[in-house]
Order: sequence, then structure tokens, then C-alpha cells
Amino acid sequence: MASTNPKTYEPAPATRVAFLGLGVMGYPMAGHLALAGHSVTVYNRNPAKAQNWVKEFGQASAATPREAASAADIVFMCVGNDDDLRSVVLGPDGALAGMKKGTVLVDHTTASANVARELHALATGQGVDFIDAPVSGGQGGAQNGLLTVMCGGETTPFERIKPIAMAYSRSCGLMGAPGAGQLTKMVNQICIAGLVQGLSEGIAFGQRAGLNMEQVLDVIGKGAAQSWQMDNRGKTMAADKFDFGFAVDWMRKDLGLVMDEAKRNGARVPVTALVDQFYADVQQMGGQRWDTSSLIKRLR
Repeated sequence: MASTNPKTYEPAPATRVAFLGLGVMGYPMAGHLALAGHSVTVYNRNPAKAQNWVKEFGQASAATPREAASAADIVFMCVGNDDDLRSVVLGPDGALAGMKKGTVLVDHTTASANVARELHALATGQGVDFIDAPVSGGQGGAQNGLLTVMCGGETTPFERIKPIAMAYSRSCGLMGAPGAGQLTKMVNQICIAGLVQGLSEGIAFGQRAGLNMEQVLDVIGKGAAQSWQMDNRGKTMAADKFDFGFAVDWMRKDLGLVMDEAKRNGARVPVTALVDQFYADVQQMGGQRWDTSSLIKRLR
């Protein structure tokens, strides 16, 4: 598991867990759980990836979500979208079919608040706790165990899963009732969208003006314009490099969730709607898998 910042794990009781979904986020997150001393069984739709994970971390894989969940006290998930969630949770081979009463189902997928509430109701109906827990920090955060986790649900199961989830996190907070984790992630994406567009315009303006943008970013990065995006993406944006993991396609999925929720709750998000269309332009340029900082490509 690639990492530039080796993780120091806080003591936590060794726990039997399952992890469903081994994408660019789930694979290292499950790895941190294993390295922290937990007993981990993984499931992935593509079994070859699960086999590779088992070879790297020396633990177990299962053929179905139900089988992976059957011996676990906590089941973590990180898949693609609402439909993917339902496919791994529901049905005769889904995680819920294998989970015992008193266990906890934790969803790290960035999904809708509606599906979080739906799965919470279904889980509690059979004596299983549910926490919606989307993450921020991208592929690098997952690899380094430095994600921010935003949770929705009840206090007791949250307190139970928090020390385990800290294996791949630097912050894990309970934001409110079921669905509040997903709503918090939407706030996160709204803030990022406008910020990256502003950073793109500033860098493109500076380059047109003939400034040395590395020097400019070094100076303004010590003032009020400073941000994570400037610190970590500013110079690579100036250098036209966009291979950093969190893809434009994923951001558009996330902003689609924001737009749907805004229609429901009446929030006004005009800048976010505009930036969403700018990302559509980047997709049309062939940038579906470019990093989200590639917004600047539209301005060149």
C-alpha cells in the first residue's frame, strides 16, 4: 500500500470487521484496518482485486457481501453510488442478510442523504445499527490514513465504530441524525467547487500576465488566499498536471447529489451549479479521469 506518511495507529480493541468495496479508497482503508490489528474479511465485485488485497495483507476474502458480513461485528462499505450500495446491502447475498443483531453497518460511500435514511431504517428494522460516514481527503488521504470522516446516526454506534475508523482517519465526527454525514459531505464539495474555480482563474490570470506562478503561489499561500487546494494543487495546476486520483467524473456525481438535495431543501447554490457545468466542459475535453483541479484547462 503506497504511502508517503506512515501511519501511527492509536490503540483500539481488536475487532472482527468486513470491508465491502476495494476501489482506490476502499483498498487502502481496509489495509489500514488490517495493519491496525483488526481481523478483516474483504469483498469486492471483481474477485481478483480481493485476492490481491489478501496477498498483500494476509487476511481473508469472501465471495459475497453476506458471507463477508456474517462473522463481523462492524461492516464497512465504500462503493460507487446509491445503486451500488443497495446491491451490496440488500437481497439474499447482501450484507444485511448476513449481519447479526447488535452489529454496525458503516457506509463510507458518497451517496444521497435519502439512501442513508433508507438503509438506516432497513438496518434498524432487523436490529443492526447504521452509520452514514462519507470521507474527504482523496486517494492520498486513504493511502496515508488521514481521511476526514463525517457521520450521521446515533451516538452509541458512532462511539463504537470511531476508534476502529481512526485506523484510516485523522478526524471522525458525528454530525447529526441519519443522513447528516452525507449532507456534510455535500457542504464539503460545494466549498471545494467554488474554491478550485477561483484558484483556476487566479493561476490562469497570472500566467497571462507573465508572472512566475510558482513564486506567486509561494507568496500568496502565506496570506488570506491560502487553502488546501492551493498548497496541494496550485503548482501542479500551473504545470498542467492532473493525475492525482479524485476524478472529474466523481466530482460531477457528487455535485449531482448536491443539486438534487438543493432542489429538495430550497438552498440556492448558483456558483456550484455553474462550476458543475464547467466540469461538464472538462468531460467533453476528454478529462473524465483527470483530477478535479483540471478546471483550469477550460481557461487555456
